[in-house]
Amino acid sequence: SSLLLMSGVVVAVGLCRRLTRRRLRSHPRLFAFLVEMLSTFQICACTNELSLLGNVEPKPHTALTLTYGFTVLHGLTLAGSTCNPCGTLQPMWGGGTPLRMGGLKIAAQFVAAVLARVFMHFIWSLEMAEPHFGALSQGCSSPMQTTEMQAFCIELLFSVVFQLAVLRAESVNPKYRVHLIALLITMLVYAGGNLTGAIFNPALAFSLHADCFYDKFLSYTLVYWIAPALGKFLILYVF
Repeated sequence: SSLLLMSGVVVAVGLCRRLTRRRLRSHPRLFAFLVEMLSTFQICACTNELSLLGNVEPKPHTALTLTYGFTVLHGLTLAGSTCNPCGTLQPMWGGGTPLRMGGLKIAAQFVAAVLARVFMHFIWSLEMAEPHFGALSQGCSSPMQTTEMQAFCIELLFSVVFQLAVLRAESVNPKYRVHLIALLITMLVYAGGNLTGAIFNPALAFSLHADCFYDKFLSYTLVYWIAPALGKFLILYVF
């Protein structure tokens, strides 16, 4: 049921993106906002569902396999979208994207994060699959299983590694690049998922753990917003 749900989200987003391209090409700002929002919605919604499958046997093989598979699927179906505020900073820093357009895309990403969370909570309330039972009663299911400073360093390091890999893989054939990036993300999740969740995406972190941001806003902002952004700026400064 979870796989059908995530596949349905991917298909629905694909249809909406195609319709947006056909109807709103003449409105560049609205077009950019909707495409980025739809793309980020797909990643946030699927990752919310994947987060419930972490305890499915055999552990952690099932969760890692699904992470790799859906990361490849996202890469193939969401070409042209960053779905990550940190990724949007790069063209803004280099002058390739106007400040207003970049801000619009980042706003779209956080709007999508909220919409995905609301949508998935509605789906979970229907309890159509076993992993959904009790999913809404968990509250702040904190992914931070280490000290705040260690969590900050881990998310900073993972952001640097990920952003550096993305830059270095730009010259690779796209059909191979998505697999390389998916493999890297799966390795990072395996290495640090039990400590911080290995998210390194501010919008995705907010969609997954909004309750934790309400409870410990400064701590979670430092680890899941500032650390990835700082990692991106370090890469931009070096290059």
